[in-house]
Formats: sequence, structure tokens, C-alpha cells
Amino acid sequence: MTAVLVLEDGRVFQGAPYGAEGETFGEMVFNTGMTGYQETLTDPSYHRQIVAMTAPHIGNTGVNDEDPESSRVWVAGYVVREPARVSSSWRARRSLDDYLREQGVVGIAISGTRALTRHLRERGAMRAGIFSGDALAPVEELVERVRRSPGMEGADLAEEVSTAEPYVVPAIGAKRFTVAAVDLGIKSMTPHRMAERGCEVHVLPASSTAEDILAVDPDGVFFSNGPGDPATADGAVEALRGVLAAGRPFFGICFGNQIFGRALGLGTYKLRYGHRGVNQPVQDRSTGKVEISAHNHGFAVRAPLDGPFDTPYGPAEVSHVNLNDDCVEGLRLVDRPAFSVQYHPEAAAGPHDSAGLFDRFCDLMEQERGRASGVGGDEGAGRAASEEPNATMNTEGGKDA
Repeated sequence: MTAVLVLEDGRVFQGAPYGAEGETFGEMVFNTGMTGYQETLTDPSYHRQIVAMTAPHIGNTGVNDEDPESSRVWVAGYVVREPARVSSSWRARRSLDDYLREQGVVGIAISGTRALTRHLRERGAMRAGIFSGDALAPVEELVERVRRSPGMEGADLAEEVSTAEPYVVPAIGAKRFTVAAVDLGIKSMTPHRMAERGCEVHVLPASSTAEDILAVDPDGVFFSNGPGDPATADGAVEALRGVLAAGRPFFGICFGNQIFGRALGLGTYKLRYGHRGVNQPVQDRSTGKVEISAHNHGFAVRAPLDGPFDTPYGPAEVSHVNLNDDCVEGLRLVDRPAFSVQYHPEAAAGPHDSAGLFDRFCDLMEQERGRASGVGGDEGAGRAASEEPNATMNTEGGKDA
């Protein structure tokens, strides 16, 4: 049985069907992670993307019921080199091939994932299609079908992957804070990381307004990762501006970082082939510390790297940069409790270098609580003002995350 991967520039890769048969279209991207394929498949940020895995063997540990980041597979298609013939984990409930078939995900196994990755690095991410079974046709026709498919620039996708109704993730142990988390494509591990630190997380739809968010009376507000072009997310930007004007502590990751940038008056742009994997070196510019971090983004914020810049909410600065390409990896307001990063500190499949960012968010909420109660604005005073006597160290559950 034959399957083909067709790129919009006419490049064709022959292979074997993997997962469901048929046809699928999406933006062709690659992921450099050697682990975490189940988390990748179920990450809503991959909505409408065909993902090629650069690691040669995929599916070795099968699929379990504990690791999904959402209730379904979101990738539009899947490209691997050598699918595992046997699942070798006691946690596995089914093979990856069976899982993709059950979810209707069209995939392909090709010998040229290295050539595909080099092609994308040279030419940039582009539209693609996978075709097998009855969907096969002359190559010229398949190329035209790919070229008629929608691209990622200008795509407004957050509401397609967001929750339809609000829900609550309760704090694990004593409740310390209430967090309003706007779901732009949130992964399940993210509210779990906050719950480990005593946060009761109210997850809200992507369409939530500032009034909806503040109605929760949160100690802090979180904007999640998500798919699509941040230039289209005007509603989320307006909602965040209302949150910032209200002075609530804010933390954003990935798409949330881009929304934060736009709320500050910055622009965004599309990266040539994006950052997708678990091995990106990011430097905290305040400390010089370098962390290896998990990424999944094709867009970035355009901001000055040479010092603070003015915003409607006071001075801001770039807090983190990518050491591979100087991409903006984090932003913060200098005089207000708001910051964001472009990567994924929850990183269920690892690495775990950046998990402390959730602690930083909790510290900001403690400090603001201290200011509101008149105890004081320093970190120690903020923690002393916590309602729970053991709240100061109630973060250890997430330290190994």
C-alpha cells in the first residue's frame, strides 16, 4: 500500500500509510523531541498542522490513558520514519497506529524525514497534504489540492479548540489562590501545575471578555498556549488589556505571550519554520541562567532587545531570549505584576528547567495580596499574608514537574 506526502512547492515523499487512510491538509512542520509524542499529538496548538517527528523511532511506548493533554488528537496529519512494531510499556493500552486510526488521523511513514526537515529549514514551513487509499491521484492534481488549502497566516483558531463552557480544576491540598485561566488551547498539565501549588483554576472560554474574567474575582489571570495567528486574536487582546488595567497579576505562555505582546502595543510575525521540540536553549536576561525548554510556536513577538520600552502600562522589557536565533521568549512589565514566556514550563514530557515560573506567578499573587491587605509589598511579607499557615512552602509537589 502506498501513501504520499505532497508539499505546496511540489516536493513529494513516497511512503506507507500509518494510522488512518484518506487525505488531510495542514501546515507542514517538524518536532525535534525524542520523547512525548502522545503529548504532541493531543496538544491543541497543533490544530491544522501536519507534524513530522525527527526522532527515527516513534510509538515504542504505545499510547496510555494518563498522558494526553486534551480529550482528542489535534494534529491534522502525522509523519514518522520508523513506526514501532511493538509497544513496550506496561502503561500502554493500545498501539500508536491503532490510536491514530481510531482518531481518524491520516499519517505516513517515510524514510526521508531528515530530507523533509532540511527542506523545511531551507524553504520554511508550508502547506502540505498526505494522501493514501482512495485519495491517491496524479501528483499534479494533489499539488493543486494542497495549494488550494488554507494557510496558517491569518488563521483565527483559538475558539475552535477552546472549551465551550467554564470549568474548575480544584487546588491540590489547601487552596491558596483563585486563578482565571483563559483557554486559547490549554493543555491539561498547565492547570494541574497550578493546582499543585494550591491554585483553584477557573478555566474560561477563549471568547471571555475582561468582565467575564474579573467576575471570577481572581488573585491572578493566566492566558494559555493555542493555535493560529496572534494577529487575528483581537478579542483576547482587548480582554487582556482590561485585566492589565485592573492591576491583576498576569502570567501567559506561548500564544498568551503573543497576546501579551499585542496588548502592550507590539507586533507579531511568522517564524520561518518555528520552534517545536523539547531542546530549545532560552536565557533569562536578568540572571544569565540558561534553561532547556519545550516549545511549540510558529509566530513570535517583535520587541526591542536593547532595554526597556514604553507601553500603556508603564515600562516593559524582554525578559528571555532564544540563544539559537535571538527570538523573544519572554516579556515583563517593570512596575506591574505581569509577565509571560513563549515556551512551555508545564512540559509534561520534559524538560523541567522552567517549572519555577509557576512559583513566580504564585509569588506575584502573594505580593499583591500583601499590598491589598497593607502587610507590605515584598515577597516575604506577601507570603506571610497567606490565609493558610503552611502556604509558604506549598509548592514542593511541582518542583519535580
